[in-house]
Amino acid sequence: MKILGIVGSKRKNGNTSALVMSALESAQGDGVETELIFLGDYSIKGCTGCEGCRDTYKCVINDDMQKIYPLLMESDAIILGSPTYFYNVTADVKAFIDRCYCFEVMSKEDRSVWMGINEVLGGRYASVIAVCEQHSPEDMGYTGEAMAKPLEALGYRVIDIVKVLGLFERGKAKENETAIKQSQNAGKRLLKTLQLNKDIREKLLDFKLSK
Repeated sequence: MKILGIVGSKRKNGNTSALVMSALESAQGDGVETELIFLGDYSIKGCTGCEGCRDTYKCVINDDMQKIYPLLMESDAIILGSPTYFYNVTADVKAFIDRCYCFEVMSKEDRSVWMGINEVLGGRYASVIAVCEQHSPEDMGYTGEAMAKPLEALGYRVIDIVKVLGLFERGKAKENETAIKQSQNAGKRLLKTLQLNKDIREKLLDFKLSK
C-alpha cells in the first residue's frame, strides 16, 4: 500500500507542509509506503479543455504533471494540503486538480453519464488539509471543499477534511497542538481505512476460495 502526500504551498517549511507531513507520518504502518511531493517543484500548466485525453485517459500536455500521474496511479491514498488564497486553493493546487481531468471519463453518447477511472479500478482514498491565516471560517471560503469535491468526482473517498484557522507565520502549525492532532488523526484514519480495505479483500478472497 502507498500513500502520497501532496503539498500545494510554495513554503516547504510552512504550516501547510508541516500539517501534511504530520498526517503522512501518522499514516505510516507495516506494509505502507509513503512519499511526499511539493507541487511548487513541478511546472504544471493549466488544463486547456482540448479533450485530447478523451480516448486514452492520458493528458497530452507534456510538462511535469506527467511525472505526477504515475505517482497518483500507484498510490492507494493521497493527502492533499493547501493554504487559503482568496477563499480558495493555491494556483498550484488548482492546476493540479484541473489536470486530473484526464481521469474523468464521460460517455460519448451522453456526457451526463460519467465516472472517474479510480471507480473502475476499485476506488481510492484521500484526506485534505486546508489552512487559513484568518480566524473566521468564512475567511477560509471554499478551500477544503475545492479539494474534496473534485477528488470525490475522481473516485476518491475523502476520509477527512481538516480545516485549520489562524495560522500564518512560519512554524506556527508545529506550536498548535490542536492542528497537529487533527492532522495526525486524519493520517491514522486513512491508514486504518486502507488496512480495513486490505482485511476485507483478503476475507472475500478466502470466502471465494473456500466455496
